Amino acid sequence: MRNIEIKAKVGDMVRLIEKAKKLAGSEGTLIKQHDTFYNAPNGRLKLRRMEQGAEIIYYHRPDVEGPKLSSYEKSAVASENVESLHRVLDKALGSKVHVKKTRYLYIVGQTRVHIDHVEGLGDFMELECMLNDDQSLDDGQKIVQNIMNSLGIAESDLLSGAYADMLQNPVQ
Repeated sequence: MRNIEIKAKVGDMVRLIEKAKKLAGSEGTLIKQHDTFYNAPNGRLKLRRMEQGAEIIYYHRPDVEGPKLSSYEKSAVASENVESLHRVLDKALGSKVHVKKTRYLYIVGQTRVHIDHVEGLGDFMELECMLNDDQSLDDGQKIVQNIMNSLGIAESDLLSGAYADMLQNPVQ
């Protein structure tokens, strides 16, 4: 699976949520997430716990500003197996960091708009344009750029790393 992603710092979360609601034509969905990142030899590996269930996610993407290609795999985890899976992964690989966030999710065409409040970091937004098999990187970048423009996200607001990186290496 592939998508084009961007992440940006948010100055006015209330205003951005209103724009996202209008663009998506919906009130969106509120999701509370607790991600545990593990030491993985290639890419990133996390266990995501949510009120609605859990999933294990592997992904690889470059840490650069602007739209970037992300390749990923994920699998649902039965609720009765979440804690035992965490123990196994923690013993085998070690946990790196926990990321807790409140996420507002909006769907705009083939793009997921995430507006996040991350504990210990602040407010952010992400766009994830899910690429179809016949779509190129350029196709996805154009879609993401159009949504960025509609939401008023400036190039100067874009970030390169993951929340996990920001929590592990806070800027002084």
